[in-house]
Amino acid sequence: MHKPGDVVLGGLFEVHYTSVFPEHTYSSKPQQPLCKGFDSLGFRHAMTMAFAVDEINKSSDLLPNVTLGYSLYDNCGALLIGLSGALSLASGQEDLFLNQGNCSGPPPVLGVVGDHYSTFSIAISSVLGSYKMPIVSYFATCSCLSDRQRFPTFFRTIPSDAFQVQAMIQILKHFGWTWVGLLVSDDDYGHHVAQSFQSDLALTGGGCLAYLEVLPWDSDQSELKRIVHILTTSTAHVVIVFAHEIHMIHLMEEVVRQNATGLQWIGSEAWTTAAVLQTTRFMPYLSGTLGIAIRRGEIPGLREFLLQIRPNQNDIYESNMVRQFWEYTFNCSFDPADWIKAGRAQCTGQEDIENMETEFLHFSDFRPEYNVYKAVYALAHALDDMLKCEPGKGPFSGHSCATKHTLEPWQLLHYLQKVNFITNFRDQVSFDENGDALPIYDVMNWQWLADGRVELQTVGDVKRSIFKDGELSIDEEKIFWNFEPKEPPHSVCSESCPPGARMARKKGRPEYCFICIPCSDGKISNNTNSMECTICPDDFWSSPSKDHCVPKRTEFLSYYEPLGICFASASLLGTFVCGVVLMIFIHHRNTPMVQASNSELSFLLLVSLKFCFLCSLLFIGRPKLWTCQLRHATFGISFVVCVSCILVKTLVVLAIFKASKPGGGAILKWLGAMQQRITVLFLTCVQAAICTGWLVSSSPSPYKNTHYHNDKIVYECSVGSAIGFALLLSYIGILAILSFLLAFLARNLPDNFNEAKLITFSMLIFCAVWVAFVPAYVNSPGKYADAVEVFAILASSFGLLLALFGPKCYIILMRPERNTKKSVIGQFSMKQNLM
Repeated sequence: MHKPGDVVLGGLFEVHYTSVFPEHTYSSKPQQPLCKGFDSLGFRHAMTMAFAVDEINKSSDLLPNVTLGYSLYDNCGALLIGLSGALSLASGQEDLFLNQGNCSGPPPVLGVVGDHYSTFSIAISSVLGSYKMPIVSYFATCSCLSDRQRFPTFFRTIPSDAFQVQAMIQILKHFGWTWVGLLVSDDDYGHHVAQSFQSDLALTGGGCLAYLEVLPWDSDQSELKRIVHILTTSTAHVVIVFAHEIHMIHLMEEVVRQNATGLQWIGSEAWTTAAVLQTTRFMPYLSGTLGIAIRRGEIPGLREFLLQIRPNQNDIYESNMVRQFWEYTFNCSFDPADWIKAGRAQCTGQEDIENMETEFLHFSDFRPEYNVYKAVYALAHALDDMLKCEPGKGPFSGHSCATKHTLEPWQLLHYLQKVNFITNFRDQVSFDENGDALPIYDVMNWQWLADGRVELQTVGDVKRSIFKDGELSIDEEKIFWNFEPKEPPHSVCSESCPPGARMARKKGRPEYCFICIPCSDGKISNNTNSMECTICPDDFWSSPSKDHCVPKRTEFLSYYEPLGICFASASLLGTFVCGVVLMIFIHHRNTPMVQASNSELSFLLLVSLKFCFLCSLLFIGRPKLWTCQLRHATFGISFVVCVSCILVKTLVVLAIFKASKPGGGAILKWLGAMQQRITVLFLTCVQAAICTGWLVSSSPSPYKNTHYHNDKIVYECSVGSAIGFALLLSYIGILAILSFLLAFLARNLPDNFNEAKLITFSMLIFCAVWVAFVPAYVNSPGKYADAVEVFAILASSFGLLLALFGPKCYIILMRPERNTKKSVIGQFSMKQNLM
């Protein structure tokens, strides 16, 4: 189909979808191929180019002084015929398919719109590239055509499969589908898509393929049965299909046979809008399908133009393309021979096409037509820019410009690369360095209505602008899901790992097939599908759910726990008892019992015992620097005062009885009151010096101990210097042992109230407690070490208090008749007389 003009554009369309090639006998001139199966949509694509050319010719803004013509060829669904048509367009010699009886044809074309298939476009672009002729495809999507080294003159107004794949991956990400199946056609289109889809999916981390299968071109039952069996047994509930209508028809027949339900289909632009699949047989399975479709565009005036098409037998350029459309639509014939032989009615050319029920008249969606329309306008804008070139400022050698009479395809190619305009539908059209237009797709949803009609609902779009990469927009409220409940299906290889767990890959399995391992103690993960668990900071521990860190529990000997309450109560009780005993001794200080007990040392001993009881309170409560420094120093000095007083008292007892013997009086002058005070003070100063050196060199300090328990912090006082602590205890031990030995030697001295026996018993208790303390302290963790030390302090203090002052208080309070000088020393005189 041709129309003359100052400049002619070529077009390659699939007006017939199949062809029959005659057998070559090599004995006669071969016959021309016979085109079969009229494709009314392919014819509409061709008519859209005719409409666009006619609209441009009527425009006063675009190519005002140039008349565009066109030369449209039918590829008949065969690569050989399409390639032959392309060569005819490039060489200017029309092929003889039209049986016009001469070799004259239209003038050479400057650019070509087409072809339909990617495979055809690959072959044709390779040929037309030699002529440096631009070709703008409206339907070829193979990403391989973006290779400028192989196809330097190829452009397209449909997005490439590379962007189609990206659009699919964005849909998968939007709904969280990470485990999907992929079916592709067995051709360049399918093979390149499979390669691109796998690489992009791995690159973006959008999911994994459960399977990848190639659909056969023919209806191979065994192969289709195997593929559908994979679909039904796989755990992937989402199936993506990059194929043509014929592949989907064969596939869906087998899907119906096996009743393969429960699948979410995602269609490529090649079949998303295919009406042949929207049947009552297939819709129970395909209802709810999501697919991407070529951008729908508004083309004002196209509907009226198509309705005005009429066969004109007098127009030599129209050829028989319109006539074939008319005969196909009305099932009639212009050839009288067919009236009788085929039983067909006669075509008049005046039939009413508007009332015919034909796919050609479905004007609701202009999708491929919109791409044809943009392709023609892209060539027209490039030609307009070229003809507006100012002499001397051109892009060619010597800054020359092209003229209307010297136009060459390679000149148009230069301007086509830089074309940039806005359509009536507000879409921007420009080409990148690979010849790809700014891509945009509509996202479609197949909805099976209650009245049996099928509606393709536009639910979103995905597009790329000059400033942004692919951007997906979906209105989920409009989507119909063919599942119960009506919500998106779940398609993952492994369920997401919740917070508190991490992913562990399964060996030999895809990336999105994993197991969830709970985080170990002390580690957390607060995100879904975490790869690693994070260690909590030092003072924190993992929560029971392992999804956040919580402050570690703290442990120390507290005033609020039963053990702390008991110790504090015992300490205060001991302090109170000491005070009572002290008051008793002060009140009865002039009695023989008190005087015989060396009242001054007894008072000092009671005061030091009070400090011993009180110092245990420093071991209770949260450790602080001052409590850590004071607790051992106070404890050490207080007990040294106690033991020193006991030691001096023991020495005094021995000296008194030694002095009662002949020649023993001289010893008493060394143990007078002043000497006793100096001895106690000296012994105490030694311990004070040890404590001072300890605090100065390596002072005890609060310490957070995390070695006992991972989930709690034990607050304790580090001793700082183990040597200092050992010296403190050793000094007390030496004094206690010395006191015990001296008291033990004096235990049998004659007296009604022999204090040496009381001292021996008290020091025996004292030494037993502190000997048991050492191993118990070393083996007690955390707060229990403090508890052991407090217990030792209280036990030894109560032992000293009861052993030394219990019998005396009993006599003073309960047996006052024995609190006389005679009673205290009488027994000694009796024994002396017996001797």
